[in-house]
Parts: sequence; structure tokens; C-alpha cells
Amino acid sequence: MSDHGVEKTITEAEFRRRSRRSFLTGVAGVAAGYGSWRWIQNQATDNRIPGVLRDVHELNGDIWQALYDPDRMAPTFDPSEARPLRVNGRHGVREEIDLDAWEMMVIGRNGDTIGTHTMADIQELPFVEMTVEHKCVEGWSEIVTWGGTPFAGFAAWYPDEAEAPIVGMDTPNEEYYVSLDRDSMLHPQTLLAWELNGEPLTQLHGAPLRLVTPLKYGIKQIKRIGRIIFSDERTPDYWHERGYDWYSGL
Repeated sequence: MSDHGVEKTITEAEFRRRSRRSFLTGVAGVAAGYGSWRWIQNQATDNRIPGVLRDVHELNGDIWQALYDPDRMAPTFDPSEARPLRVNGRHGVREEIDLDAWEMMVIGRNGDTIGTHTMADIQELPFVEMTVEHKCVEGWSEIVTWGGTPFAGFAAWYPDEAEAPIVGMDTPNEEYYVSLDRDSMLHPQTLLAWELNGEPLTQLHGAPLRLVTPLKYGIKQIKRIGRIIFSDERTPDYWHERGYDWYSGL
């Protein structure tokens, strides 16, 4: 409406001019988007990922790592708020194993096997529970209660190796593998867990032993640990090889 309550109108020619301009603007936007996509696709790749995207992912990881505070705790909840956790991702745990025969190897910084542990060994360590939010990189989350022992206590069995900046882990069949920074691994909320919501882990949730940390997305929280690898360099990481940032912090 005008100041005098009379509707403003435009001529047919002006309407066509504006429509043509909007159409051309839209075409230009699509062309720019397509051109950018093609440019990205033509860039040199880094482990199958366009280098420019890898750089952005690594910058994101660097920022999160710079913001790390060992005194910052992820929010905790009352256990009554815990809910069942969906099974999301079966890499490395598709086939059932004999849980009684399970053993976990520890690989030192020189590449040698320096220890082998059963669940009886792990369960000698102090047991703790925490009710936290498990977050998936796909965008969903669930409040659950984990039971296990802080990884820091386990690492204390290997004090020299625990100084390594990287901790790698993989499943017994080596189908799934992760690489994590030492600071996050020694955080008090990072657990070697064998219980979920007060019950022993199911095999699809990582029995007999899995990694849990509310500092990372679920892609880092490996199920059914077969080996722990202390390393001075980054070890292979399944989802980093497929485009996600290595740090994957929260």
C-alpha cells in the first residue's frame, strides 16, 4: 500500500524485466555452484578426498584440538534419563565371536606386542559409570549410561608408551580402526566400557570391550577392541580415510 492507501502496480514490461533478471540471477547462481563443484572435483586428492575439502576438515580439527581443555567435562545426566542406544554401524562386528576366547593385544611405539589382556585383567581396574550424550556424526544423539574403567588407568600399566601422542585401535579382524589424540584418551570421561545401561554390551554394541568418550563423535568410539596401539605418528583411521576430519571432536 502507498502512504495514501492506494496499491502500487507495475507495468507488464517492468514485471517481465524483473522476472528476467531473477531468472538470470538464478542461472548465474546455479552455474557458479556447478563451477565450484567441478573445480573441487578437479583438485588434487588427499587419500581419495579433494585436497581443498581435506584442508577444511583438518582446519576444523585443528580448531577443536586447540580448544581442548582437560578440565572441561561433557554434561552428565541422571541415569533415569538413559535410553536404549540404536545399533549404528557394524564395521568390524558383523560376525559374532567367542567372547570367552577374546584377548586384546597392546602394541608399543616400536611396533612390538608388549601386552595381551583378557576381560578379567581389564575388570581389575576401578569400575565407573557415567550417563552422557552419545552423539552421532549423522546428527542424532541419545542419552545412555556407560559402565567401564577410565582409559587413563589402563594406560598407567604402560607409562612409557602412554607418552605417545597417538593411540590407535582396531577390531580383531582389523576391519574397523581409529586413531585418537593422547589428550582425549587420557581424559577422565574416556572409558574402556563393557556395560551399556547397566547390562553387558551386546556384540553389535561392541562386546566384550569398546571405547567410549563424550569428547568425540561415535565414529571414534570403536567397538570390540582387538588391539591398542601406542604410536608417535597417526595410525590409520577408517572414517578419516573416507572424508571426515581426523579429530572429530565435540
